[in-house]
Amino acid sequence: MAANDKRRHTRGEEVGGGGGGGGGSNGDCEPSMDKFPDHIISHILEKLDLESLCTAACVTPTFRSAVAHLFSSLSSLDLSGFSLDEESLKRVVRRVQGAKSLTIDCLQMQNDSCIINILSEQIEDLSLLKCSSLSYDILSAIGESCPNLRSLLIEFAGCEAPELFKKKLIDMLQNISLLESLSIKIRGTFYDVFDLQCLELFLPKSVKKLKLQQTDALFSTLWIHKMKDIPLFKLQILSLVLDVISDSLLFTVVNSLPLLVELDLEDRPFMEPSIQSDLTNNGLQYLGVCRHLITLSIVRSNIYYLTSFTRVNDMGMFLLSEGCGGLESVKLGGFTKVTEAGFSSILHSCQNLKKFEVSNSSQLSDLTFHNIRGVARSLIELRLLSCKLLTSEAMEELSSFSKLEVLDTSGCRSIADPCLIYISSLTTLTKLSLAEADITDKGLAILGRGDSPIVHLCIRGCKRVTDWGIELLFHEEGKICKTLSLLDVGHIPGISDAAVFTIASAAKALTDLCLRFCFHVTDAAVKMLVDRPNHKSSLLQRLDLYNCRSLSDDLIMLLLYKSSFRGLRWLGVGCTLLCNKRDDFSTIRNARPWLVVCFDGCEFGCHDGWQFH
Repeated sequence: MAANDKRRHTRGEEVGGGGGGGGGSNGDCEPSMDKFPDHIISHILEKLDLESLCTAACVTPTFRSAVAHLFSSLSSLDLSGFSLDEESLKRVVRRVQGAKSLTIDCLQMQNDSCIINILSEQIEDLSLLKCSSLSYDILSAIGESCPNLRSLLIEFAGCEAPELFKKKLIDMLQNISLLESLSIKIRGTFYDVFDLQCLELFLPKSVKKLKLQQTDALFSTLWIHKMKDIPLFKLQILSLVLDVISDSLLFTVVNSLPLLVELDLEDRPFMEPSIQSDLTNNGLQYLGVCRHLITLSIVRSNIYYLTSFTRVNDMGMFLLSEGCGGLESVKLGGFTKVTEAGFSSILHSCQNLKKFEVSNSSQLSDLTFHNIRGVARSLIELRLLSCKLLTSEAMEELSSFSKLEVLDTSGCRSIADPCLIYISSLTTLTKLSLAEADITDKGLAILGRGDSPIVHLCIRGCKRVTDWGIELLFHEEGKICKTLSLLDVGHIPGISDAAVFTIASAAKALTDLCLRFCFHVTDAAVKMLVDRPNHKSSLLQRLDLYNCRSLSDDLIMLLLYKSSFRGLRWLGVGCTLLCNKRDDFSTIRNARPWLVVCFDGCEFGCHDGWQFH
């Protein structure tokens, strides 16, 4: 008997319970599965996610039967990781008919009927994501079919019919009197869609969470002012995307919503705000009245016009930190006049701070984290985005953040190799983004030898990194070889097939790989990803090849094989020769209805840009 066959035979006997009556001479484990009581198998399967359940169902008939039974009893079904077509969605939902909570990626849904057909009275929590082809009529259908709805999240692609939206929204609100959470986002529109007057009359008193994108600041202020006179109205979470955030808006919020726990405001000015309509230090001071506030996000976006909160300085941050010491999550964007002193006051005053994010701050420097030891001990997420004065010295204090799981310094171009000495010592860090940092191959070698169990790593735009750096990152089977699931090496001119070969062979848990703008990556690298040795348990799920110009259209033949990329759910091929093979991709889509092929340059999963598909 060959050595390998002998080992398999031995393992089969051990699983079966010894030499007498277990697994059989061929090592088949199916009889041993039958010996487990049904309730034990069910208990194990209940702990798995949807994808793992589907995998388990393919193992044995015993598991298949147990999974089918479990599906029928599931109360929650999250399909956000799968962009299914109409027929596939029907099949899945038919097997989970008792689900009260549904989350669906609607990117491939071609009309309203795809969703209407699965709506029912039992649904209490409904999330419809990326509704690029659905109309506002779906709102009326939700109201008619889901009278017991408690929570609704829906993302529309903008269509120029604000009056129709208002009518359908009223139709829905009149029929769902138990609603507690309402979140509606309309993407790709330049005008105000939400006329909040309809909410004033028809919004159920039970609503505690409201998120709207996009609306007018003046209308919002007037509506919020009226809310304080409505009995039994107890809004606790408010999230708005507006044209301009002003002192008047914040004053109205804190005086009309005394039970507010979470406030999330983003504005997108079309021009420079006037003194009367802009946010100042006084506006931040008003927030001290919100005694229950634990989550605060105030961001100025430059999506339409390049501007910032020029009328807020350190004094505004001092007033905020003094009045809101109970904050656990703080996100601030566009405060260009605030220095390290202002931001540092937040870290020192908010003792229970778990999440801290600052973006587009031209004056945040290393001094923000000076003498930070013993402060912000609860910090789990730290994001410092596009802060040009930040250097590696700031990272020296990271060792005091013993619970830190997420670190993002994207756009901080003065971050260099020395910071990786401190980062690699963080034993709790799972997500790290160093996009556009000045790190080199030597820095990646330090990270590869570190103790951080990194699951997500982004080094996009780190132009001094080469193939050699990737090899050093995965050198000697370090911890990152076993933990890394998502890797982004896009926009790095030194990345070629050699780096992809290293990644394919060394990253054992890899499921998501971004190679966009890697001009030297060829067909050979993609073929290597298909044939990843010894990694059948972690199939590639998302692959971004956008603008990889060395790829040929012959690669389509590889994708046409059903055995290639069996686990692939999303593929980005924009600005490559593969765009010339759209007809062939239609054939692939018919064979793999769960696969999304993006020709438009979107990021992983089309999270941004789907509204233009």
